[in-house]
Amino acid sequence: MEESLETLLDFFKALADANRLRLIGLLAQKESSVEELAAVLDISASTVSHHLSKLAEIGLVSARAEGYYSVYRLETETLTGMAKRMLSEDTLPEAAKDLDREAYDRKILKDYLSDDGTIAQLPTNRRKLDVILRYLAEQFEVGKTYTEKQVNQIIGALNEDISGLRRDLISVGLLGRERDGSAYWRIKPEG
Repeated sequence: MEESLETLLDFFKALADANRLRLIGLLAQKESSVEELAAVLDISASTVSHHLSKLAEIGLVSARAEGYYSVYRLETETLTGMAKRMLSEDTLPEAAKDLDREAYDRKILKDYLSDDGTIAQLPTNRRKLDVILRYLAEQFEVGKTYTEKQVNQIIGALNEDISGLRRDLISVGLLGRERDGSAYWRIKPEG
C-alpha cells in the first residue's frame, strides 16, 4: 500500500498546479511544442519545460522529436487508467487504513463519561450523541431479548434520562422493540 500511497501523492502533486492543469487542457486539444504552450500560457519556455517534466515523470505526457523541437502529447490512456486506479473505491480508503477510526469515539467518551462509566452529561451535538448512544447500545447483548424494565435498569444505571435515551436508541436503529413495548433487543451493527 505504501507504494500506492506514494503513487497517489505523486499523481495529485503533479495535478496540484494551475499551469499543469492548463497544460493538460491544452494538450488534450492538440499536440504542442514548448514554445507554443509558453506563448498560449504567457509564461516562459523554461517554466513550461519544468511543468512538462513533472507531468512526464508520472507518465501523463510524452514527447517526440519533430525537427529541432519536441512535440508533447497528453497520454489520455494513462490519465484515464491512473484516475480509475487511484480514485477507485478500493484505493482511496487504503490511504487511511492505518489511522485509528475509533479515536473520535474515545475522545467523546472521555469528555462525557464519568470515571465510573456513567454518562455525566448528554451532548447536544448529534454526532457526539451518536457516540454516546453506541456506547449505551454496547451494554445490551446482541441476540438477547429484554423487557422494558430491564432496558430501563441498564439505561438508568448510566444516566437519569431513561425514556429519552431509550427513544433515541430506537430512533437511530441501535435497539429494536415490539410495537406494544413488550420486548426490546439490540440490533446487530453492520460491518
